[in-house]
Amino acid sequence: MNMEFMEFSAKTVNDAVTEACKHFTVPSDKLEYEVIEEEKSGVFGLFSKPARIRVRKKEQVVDRVYDFLKRTFDAMHIDVAISHEMDEIESTLSIELKGNDMGMLIGKRGQTLDSLQYLTSLVANKNSDKYVKIKIDTENYRQRRKETIENLAKNMANKVKKTGRPAFLEPMNPYERRIIHTSVQKVNGAISWSEGENANRHVVIGPDPKAKPVRRNGGYNNRGRGGRRPYSANRSEHNTPANPDRKPLNEGGATGLYGRIDK
Repeated sequence: MNMEFMEFSAKTVNDAVTEACKHFTVPSDKLEYEVIEEEKSGVFGLFSKPARIRVRKKEQVVDRVYDFLKRTFDAMHIDVAISHEMDEIESTLSIELKGNDMGMLIGKRGQTLDSLQYLTSLVANKNSDKYVKIKIDTENYRQRRKETIENLAKNMANKVKKTGRPAFLEPMNPYERRIIHTSVQKVNGAISWSEGENANRHVVIGPDPKAKPVRRNGGYNNRGRGGRRPYSANRSEHNTPANPDRKPLNEGGATGLYGRIDK
């Protein structure tokens, strides 16, 4: 949004700036201006000339975001109402979208919404001195998605505990992988780590090699009476993350919800 300069004149430059502040209803630090002509005082007050300045509002992050989103939605031929909330302390701009075609903006497993959020963040922080985090949501999708992923992580972790075999989830973005890792940490007997690169980065949930073996059949261990062998601490049985950075639990992101248990 490139706001055009407006010209103001007054007895002095300071007076002209004051007039501009009144017009734009913002303090002077929110304006940028240049002096066209300084004030001139004539002899005995005769032939004096007022000061002239060119002024416009400084472009704010919110202005850039609104301008970008409106142009994007116009190009998509959809009618979207945009509202926002700015958290100055956390430097976070939360955008809420409302309309009749929100399913189109969400996309498959939120991929379109994630892409829109990423592009908006690039626009918002271009040539900006301070980074502002952008969050875009609609129809409470982010919270509903988070709850779905948390349930997935808990269910798969419990299944891994019972079978003793690792589960491989579909690729997810960094934010959703963090949700998986955090949820798995709450399940005793299961651990998680990430594998793969770029768009194929995914979470693996495996049995915790430090967990105590579960006793079944009235006290017999898993090897008794034809039961399964207890989970081994052998690296070849997938209990140790294969990624070289060895950060199985604190990995921070497309977005599948289905997993498979290794056979």
